[in-house]
Parts: sequence; C-alpha cells; structure tokens
Amino acid sequence: MKGIAFFSGGKDGLYATYLAQKSGISVPYFLVLKTTIGVSPHYENLSELEKLAGAMGKGLLIFDMAKGSEALAEFIGSLGVDYLIAGDVLLEDHLEWIERLAEGAGVKVLEPLWGRNTFKLAREILEAGFEYAIIAVNKEKLSKEWLGYTFRSVEDLERFLDANPGIDPLGEFAEFHTAVLKCPLFEGSFELKPLKVEESETYWWMKFRLVRK
Repeated sequence: MKGIAFFSGGKDGLYATYLAQKSGISVPYFLVLKTTIGVSPHYENLSELEKLAGAMGKGLLIFDMAKGSEALAEFIGSLGVDYLIAGDVLLEDHLEWIERLAEGAGVKVLEPLWGRNTFKLAREILEAGFEYAIIAVNKEKLSKEWLGYTFRSVEDLERFLDANPGIDPLGEFAEFHTAVLKCPLFEGSFELKPLKVEESETYWWMKFRLVRK
C-alpha cells in the first residue's frame, strides 16, 4: 500500500508519516501546499523543507492552492496512492476538508493522531526520538523570544508549558509552528540556524537554514 503525506516540515505531519510507515504503508513522496491564505512560515523556508525530504529519501510535490481544492483532489487521485496521510489532532474543520479531498481523489484517509490527548501525544513524539524547534509564534499568544526554542526531551516540553500555561502542548490551535531537526525517519540530524525574524499579520516567524550535524 502507498500513501502521500501532507508535509510542512513540522512535527505532527512527520509523526503521522512515521506511524504510517511503521504500519507498512510506503510513503514515496510528500505534498507541500503553497497557500493563498496569508504567509506560511513553512513554505517561506521551502529550500530547507527540501533538505528534510532529502534526509528521508523522499521527493516533494508542490501544489498551488490558487487552483482550488477540487484540482488538488484530482491531482492526488492521479498519483496512484491508496492513502492521504495527515497529522490533524483536534481541528474538526480541517479533518472534514481532508475527508472531502480524499473522497474526491478516490483514496482513503489516514489520520493516526486524530483525537489524541495533546500532552500525551507530545510526550510520545519526543520519546520516539523526534526533536523540533519553533519557527513561528502567534503574536497574540507567544512572544518572539520563543522562536528557535528546541524540544529535545519531555523536560523541554514541560519547561515550555510551565512558562506558557495557556498554550496547547502541540500548538494545535496555531499558537506556534515547528520544524523537525531529528527523527527516526532521517538519515542524520540538523541544527537550526536562524537568519532573520519576519513579521506577518498573524506571526513572528523565522527565515532559517538547516545544517547537517
């Protein structure tokens, strides 16, 4: 069985891919969306996402959402995959959108993180060997000083949550976005090198470079 996974370089989607592959599903490439809704801190660092995909031996397929969801479903349906894989946890609207895409594409949905307790899931991701850094923060919820903060252990997670008690452990409500620096899918690992802090309507976000360690 084959699947295509949504990919931003963040922890949730990559952990979903990790679980999919553990269950025996081959994921030969990732799908990156060029959004039409504001600035995407992930897409703005596309060259670095390519490095992450390369560390997993996977190709990136890029789809421009200006073409619309129906065209996206048609594109997914043309790839010859059995599953559409995503890392949603709590957001019903996004899950429903994924389900509509999959139906239009004639594939099955695989959402292995759906409905999980976000603190327990964050612990599980870290204990599985993932390390990830914050690359964007919602200006209304976190200060830009948290840009670059790296989660390498459960202690790092607890330290972050103690300092920010109102924030979801996974940033599930877009409080923050991440880039994975190390995980079992990678050959090797990466160090995050901040280049510049940018401001959008919603976020403080970083241009960054990933350097192999």
